[in-house]
Amino acid sequence: MNLETKWLEDLLALAQTRSFSASARQRHVTQPAFSRRIRALEQALGTTLIDRSTTPVDLTSEGHLFVITARNVVEQLNESLGHLRGLSIAQEALDIVAAHSLALSFYPPWISRLQEGLGQLPTRLVAMNVGEAIHVLREGKCDLMLAYYDPYASMQLDAKVFPSFSIGQVKMLPVCLPDDQGRPIFSLSGDGEIPYLSYTQGAFLGRSVRMLLKNDPLSLRLRTVYETAMAEGLKGMVMQGMGLAWLPDFCIRNELRNGRLVPAGEPRHDVPLEIRLYRCSLVHKPGVERLWRQMMELPRDVLQG
Repeated sequence: MNLETKWLEDLLALAQTRSFSASARQRHVTQPAFSRRIRALEQALGTTLIDRSTTPVDLTSEGHLFVITARNVVEQLNESLGHLRGLSIAQEALDIVAAHSLALSFYPPWISRLQEGLGQLPTRLVAMNVGEAIHVLREGKCDLMLAYYDPYASMQLDAKVFPSFSIGQVKMLPVCLPDDQGRPIFSLSGDGEIPYLSYTQGAFLGRSVRMLLKNDPLSLRLRTVYETAMAEGLKGMVMQGMGLAWLPDFCIRNELRNGRLVPAGEPRHDVPLEIRLYRCSLVHKPGVERLWRQMMELPRDVLQG
């Protein structure tokens, strides 16, 4: 099987533009020539990569998988050429995408602890919602994804293609401001209506809370007064005394310690969460491979803290 590097670059352009004409312009060739090169790539692989029946065109399932390999090969080739030309830095940074709450509150102490065990580890972090992060990981546009594990498998990530490490066991607590005696101003154990600060419908943390409250009469007492997808946004509203919210414990450790916030429920109201670091096994970036091997050798207390 003979493959030309330019065919791989053609496929990456088409995966980005979803248009043969736009990709041809980007690759500085005529559209017929560009189409022939994509056909040649498909013939060399013996499979159809492009679904031409849709407008704009889309990748087939085989195309989605192979575009990750294509991007990896092109990036490794460019990296090697950079080394030969003396253009690369001593250690390339790893691109990580993370859920917003993890990026703001969990990632800094975790990466600091990890570097104590592994040494200097240059990284670039981008915060986004979980759905976007999964798409970026699937497309091979990041090296690692930091996200909450979904026990209901709605993320639909094949464990063989997207292996993961468990790096944290945390929980969400219902919290609110205390009164003058240090008791919660809104209690799940009491009676009456409670102003509820909620996650939006599509937020992963919101789904976890809804699973806890499903078929629970407690849900009838919660009157939603504010919604946002971000835990930090809910925390800000809780700190203003606007209501009660379920927040990850790592976001509110200091506030619980100094009594500025207090639990508003009982242990049965807590929501357990697992945090995992994901990668794509089809991507063989040296830095990712090295990190994965090193993490397998770390003690659990260093990895999870």
